[in-house]
Amino acid sequence: MSSIDKSGTYKLGGRPVRRLGYGAMQLAGKGVFGPPKDHDAAIAVLRDAVASGVNHIDTSDYYGPHVTNRLIREALVPYPDDLVIVTKIGARRGSDASWLPAYSPEELKQAVHDNLSNLRLDVLDVVNLRIMFDTHGPAEGSIEAPLTALAELQRKGFVRHIGLSNVTRAQIAEGRRICEIVCVQNQYNLAHRQDDALIDELARDGIAYVPFFPLGGFSPLQSSTLSGVAERLGATPMQVALAWLLQRSPNILLIPGTSSVGHLRENLAAAELELSAEVLRELDGVAKAA
Repeated sequence: MSSIDKSGTYKLGGRPVRRLGYGAMQLAGKGVFGPPKDHDAAIAVLRDAVASGVNHIDTSDYYGPHVTNRLIREALVPYPDDLVIVTKIGARRGSDASWLPAYSPEELKQAVHDNLSNLRLDVLDVVNLRIMFDTHGPAEGSIEAPLTALAELQRKGFVRHIGLSNVTRAQIAEGRRICEIVCVQNQYNLAHRQDDALIDELARDGIAYVPFFPLGGFSPLQSSTLSGVAERLGATPMQVALAWLLQRSPNILLIPGTSSVGHLRENLAAAELELSAEVLRELDGVAKAA
């Protein structure tokens, strides 16, 4: 058994994926805008991820824009049969690298076709509708109009499964009345735990929860407790943070991102880290102190 197999599997859109995946956002340039600093290194990371057993890659055509999807296509076509590529729509990039909502039926249709073209796919496995009422986090408001437009693209055969990103509990309930929702992608990590109850609710219904910024994102996790645990276990703080997420709930699928092969392998090694009940209780204090 390879190290990543120890993370276990969970169904995403009806297909089992290993719970340690890869997020492609960091392959684009600074600020997730423009080409990568090192094109060959980006290709190497993608190929090493798949060679290591990763079969869940998260991306979006608005990363770059178009950059990460074209890198995935260059590195991995022909795609392995078990690879699930998950993408996002609902946003676009301004010329100043700003993040802007893109919700109209025309914009959503164009985004789906851009993802298909740049990934060289005939159908998208999973498409997350990113809600942009507030770029800093979930904010209430109806998602009926854009989700109905995406569901229509699903009915036409361009999309197999639909997920939601940056959403509230009320929006998830509204979304499930419109179409089947196979995953929810919100910010969640050791210190940012507003979705604790939601994760458990989704687990009971067999819906995957995919935390973005599992290591803190643009503000990496910093905690003396986390560092102390890592030192005792002979691991890195980030490996401990990922291992905590894997043990938090079986429906959590991880997509840590990196542009470094070495860092990728460190992340994947988190699957081998077993945290005792005592360590888990200690780490729970990180959220209380945040």
